[in-house]
Amino acid sequence: MKRFTCGSCSNTVHFDNTVCLHCQSDLGFDPATMTICAFAGEPTGFRKCANHAEGACNWLVPDGSDSLYCFACSLDRIVPNLTEPEHAAQWRKVEAAKRHFLYGLMKLRLPIVTRKENPEHGLAFELLAELPQAPAPVMTGHENGLITINVAEASDPEREARRVSLGEPMRTLIGHFRHESGHYYWNLLFADEARREEARAIFGDERIDYQAALVRHYANGPPADWNEHFISAYASSHPWEDFAETWAHYLHLADGLETAFAYELLPAGADCAYEAGLNWSLAAMTDEWVRLTIGVNAINRSIGQPDLYSFIYSPEVTQKLAFMHDLVTRVCADPA
Repeated sequence: MKRFTCGSCSNTVHFDNTVCLHCQSDLGFDPATMTICAFAGEPTGFRKCANHAEGACNWLVPDGSDSLYCFACSLDRIVPNLTEPEHAAQWRKVEAAKRHFLYGLMKLRLPIVTRKENPEHGLAFELLAELPQAPAPVMTGHENGLITINVAEASDPEREARRVSLGEPMRTLIGHFRHESGHYYWNLLFADEARREEARAIFGDERIDYQAALVRHYANGPPADWNEHFISAYASSHPWEDFAETWAHYLHLADGLETAFAYELLPAGADCAYEAGLNWSLAAMTDEWVRLTIGVNAINRSIGQPDLYSFIYSPEVTQKLAFMHDLVTRVCADPA
């Protein structure tokens, strides 16, 4: 994510800030210009998202819109019962992760086809809380553009327990959004058979039985040499999951590098002025990311924290990331 400044006093502010701590101006994010606007009271040409009152959103709605909600919040089909304090607190954290995730998509200029534009396959979210009387637990997942997130994942102990039980090195809210969006973009960007053949050459044939593949994965675990071929153990379960996991890590890489560039954590004079990954080669991106994460991991260890990023880019994984980079580059160059 880029570095933001207050439009009134030029003080550094953060993506989720609603007030500038230096000049006390109200702040709101305009997704059309990807900037933070400063104002007093109500913004000119905009209004605050209806979820601003819930302490859950600082995005702005342009005057003339027929929606009470900003673009990010308008994508929600279901949210939990906000009169329940625990669920409301979890929902706010999930919404914050969703906004950061959407920023990354917009920064890369990826197409976002909504449910309003395509009622059957457009992007939408159901942010659900588990209820004691429910017949089945809420499963985070994707189906035909609809991404479901269990808001219990906003609880650090709950998310950590699930990470440990599944043997995952990292489990985050934004990671859930990025992974599930991989399934959405598979359907959106590989609608024609010729493009799917390109993906099959890299990730395998997605037409193999998905449910049977997951049953085998959970019964037998990943192959012994999975880290030579996949970014994660779960990616080995099925080509769809391999694509979604690799897609998520490409988004981690792109957003992490933009942040590092914005906060001057890359080498002085590096020929890598970041803009949507388009003026970097994949090799340059991964070289800088590996160098950066080795350093950050060392800092984390020095203060007793787990590694920030512990994934290994084997030659085959690098090839898959290169496929993603080429795909994003093509989409940005020709969104149609």
